[in-house]
This record gives sequence, structure tokens and C-alpha cells, in this order.
Amino acid sequence: MQKYCTPIIEDPMKYQHSSYLKPEPHHALQVPVYQSVAFEFDTAEEMEAAFTGKSTDHCYSRITNPTVQFFEERVRSISGASSVTALNSGMAAISNAMIALAYNGANILTSPHLFGNTYSLFNSTLEAFGVETRFCDLTNLEEVKACMDVNTCALFLEVITNPQLEVVDLKALSALAHEAGVPLVADTTIVPFCAWSAKDFGIDLELISSTKYISGGATSLGGLILDYGTFDWSRSHKLKDLSKQMGPNAFTFKLRREIHRNLGAYMTPQVAYQQTLGLETLPLRFERAAGTCFELANRLQSVKGIVSVNYTGLASNPFAELSLKQFGPLPGAMLTFDLESRAKCFAFMNGLKLIKRATNLFDNKSLAIHPASTIFGTFPASVREEMDVRDTTIRLSVGLEDVDELLNDIQQSLL
Repeated sequence: MQKYCTPIIEDPMKYQHSSYLKPEPHHALQVPVYQSVAFEFDTAEEMEAAFTGKSTDHCYSRITNPTVQFFEERVRSISGASSVTALNSGMAAISNAMIALAYNGANILTSPHLFGNTYSLFNSTLEAFGVETRFCDLTNLEEVKACMDVNTCALFLEVITNPQLEVVDLKALSALAHEAGVPLVADTTIVPFCAWSAKDFGIDLELISSTKYISGGATSLGGLILDYGTFDWSRSHKLKDLSKQMGPNAFTFKLRREIHRNLGAYMTPQVAYQQTLGLETLPLRFERAAGTCFELANRLQSVKGIVSVNYTGLASNPFAELSLKQFGPLPGAMLTFDLESRAKCFAFMNGLKLIKRATNLFDNKSLAIHPASTIFGTFPASVREEMDVRDTTIRLSVGLEDVDELLNDIQQSLL
């Protein structure tokens, strides 16, 4: 069995090399950390130009910062996005994007198969501001079409759901959404942009928790909004007037000139520096972790005590064909497996010696968690059932350890 597979990377040098936007006076190989809140101007006229958007000079680090801008530009160069906005968490990326799109009376169409806090944002937080969330089966195109109307402001999804590992047909959903004048917004955290292109599958806005693969080993919290400039914002109820001036840049203009400034969730320069370093090794770490996950998933199918294994890269997985078509042979470094009962799951967790009992995904260390009692632990049992979050499921984020060592730890903990 092949242990590691090489992800699709068009230009690996983009991850390590990109030019400074302005000459760096000391020729530093790494971007400097501009640890400053404010920036001085030579004249009042220059200051006015910066504050009114007539120049790109930095004025205040809650709005823009040279270190963060360098990180954003490197991500833009790698991904092919039209623009990139860096925020201080993946949830900040989702909430900022949704607030830029939604309005009182709007509805967001999504699946109940979501990460816990994303579900809570849609179902509780946004609802208080008059935004309805319509949960439906995104694998059923007829149901999706029936749920859309003139006030649908976004079709949101996770490209591989966490922890259910459901995969939807992105091109089909994109075509359906665009026909109705709705942008396709996707959380793509599970499979990083070094392995596939979200734009190629019709995603208009890509949302990423850069805390995960990009940070380089859980060094820092961060989030990214990638706008591919592909949606016709004249069809958006909220952005149609702005699109007359800004065209395909209407969303990013709204986001950067109003939403992220007012919410105050911009990425800090220290985090941007750490995540710029993380980008340099992203393809190597992803190849190792996802390759190990692929082999481990195959081996776990024959381990005594494991009832079932869920990984979309498995040939037996119901989403295997679609997953391969969209994400290639390595659909991320997360798998789940089911044991006989909740009690068995707790005993398993308590017996681990190498694998860490911790939340987060795509650390350099492998992490195990029982989602039903933690991430979804405050949700009523009826809601967990609707979300397909079972008491018998263990989620495993695979790190950089040797596959044999991980398998041995799992086997000894099942005894």
C-alpha cells in the first residue's frame, strides 16, 4: 500500500517566495513583524488619503498592517484569489463574511451537518438579528432548489463536514446557486488550497481557519476570507447598489471598508508572521499528515473493537468517487471511527498514550476528541441527532507521527 501521495501543487515556490510590497531596508529574508498600532505620515494630505482610501498607506493596525498584508498577498498569490482578508480566527472569517452578506429578512441556506459553533452562529446568533437559517439536505438538489427564494443571501457549506464527513457535489450546487443569483460560500478548512482549487469547483467565497494546516503546528489562531471575484454582486439584495461602482469587488469593498473595521477582528502582526512561516512548509506537512491518515484509515478497518471507520478517501466510503474527483487522493488529515458505546469511547480516550486528548485539527501532533460530549456537548440530544453527531464517534486529527506508532497506540487503548 502506498504510504504517502503527493498533492497537486502547481507552483511550490509560491509558498516560500513572494516579494515585499515595498523595499525592505535591511533585506530580511523573513517578513518583519510591524509591532505598531499606528503609522506616521509626512503631511496632513497623505494622512487624509490613507484614511479615505485614496492611498494604500497603513494608518492603524486594526484596519491594515504591513505584516498582515504580506501574509494576505502570499495567500492570494498561492490560491489565485482576487483578494484575501486575514482575521483572528476561522469563526471570525465565517461571521464577518455572513454579516457582509446578510440583512434583516434574509435567509442563509445550509446543511445541519456543521461544526458546532458554526451551527450556533447560524441558528442562534444571526437569528437574533432577523436572519433566518434554512437547514436542508445539500446532497439533494431538488430540496436545495425548493428552499431558495429571493431573500436567500448565501448558500453555505463545509466541503467535507466536521465530524460527519459528508461531501456534496460542489459544481452542481454552484450552478444551482448561481442560477438563483446566490453566492456559494464554503468553509474549506478540511482540505487546504495546496491540494485543490476551490475556484475550479464554483466556490465564490472560500473561508478557512488558518489555525489549522496553515499555522504550522497550532502556533496561532487565524482565519481567512478568499474572494475569487467570480460572483455577480448586482444580483445580491445587499450589495447590488455597491456593485454599480465596484463590480466583482463589491463584497471585498464592503468587507474591508466597513465590516471588518467595525467588528475589530483583524489578524495581528505576530500571528501573520507565524502563519507566513507556516505557509512555507504547508505542502510538506499536508502530504505527510494526509498520507498517514489515508493509510491509517485503511488499517483501522480491520482493528478489533472498531465498529466502522469514516474517511472519504476509503474506496468503501459512499462519497469516495465524488471526494476523489473534487479533492484528489488525500481528502484531508481527519478521520472518525465508531466504537460500541459512549462508555467504550471514554475508556478509549483515557487509555491513549501517544495521541493527545485535545480539540483542534491538523496540529503536528495527533489529537483525539469525543465530539458528542465536547464540541456538541451543550446541544440537546435531539439536535445532535439531527446533526448526525453520535455518542459512539471518535474524531482523530492525524499529525506527523509514524503511522505504525499511531496504530499501536489505538490498538493498545482498545484492549
